[in-house]
Amino acid sequence: MFIQTEATPNPATLKFLPGRVVLDQGTFEARDAEAAARSPLAQRLFDVPGVAGVYLGHDFISVTKAEDENLWPQVKPAILGAIMEHFQSGAPVLAEGTSAGDDDAEEFFDPADAETVVTIKDLLETRVRPAVAGDGGDITFRGYKEGVVYLEMKGACSGCPSSTATLRHGVQNLFRHFLPEIREVQAI
Repeated sequence: MFIQTEATPNPATLKFLPGRVVLDQGTFEARDAEAAARSPLAQRLFDVPGVAGVYLGHDFISVTKAEDENLWPQVKPAILGAIMEHFQSGAPVLAEGTSAGDDDAEEFFDPADAETVVTIKDLLETRVRPAVAGDGGDITFRGYKEGVVYLEMKGACSGCPSSTATLRHGVQNLFRHFLPEIREVQAI
């Protein structure tokens, strides 16, 4: 098994590409060992000293290291070994009864803004999420109120120094182009 590794805009996160589907649908994020218990793969990765977060996408795994931990050259080989061991073991990626999902939180918006929200979600799905997934992360709609779009950053994008620029200059400008009523985009 050959696992490719890619840097992400977040220096604390690396993207691992195992060359196979990780999750058929949805995503999974664990920011601590307790949440990782819902995924044998995430749990195995959290057993590696220095791992602080795991994000599973369709065909990639983003791993975030603790800020105070060793540099990537010391942590990366153990992560590669854990991923390889997991896939060779035949164990499931998610524990039985656990579902991958993108919509863990409630969405909020005024029903009068439903048409605007449909356009926002379409732009996210077709233009924003594919680009963000390329960097090892995800971005999901959480709400819309009085011209402000609220989005949740996940995976490599969560805590990334460049995520503010991505939201302000990329996503906000895209939304304003198609929906002039949007004033601002904020991360939740």
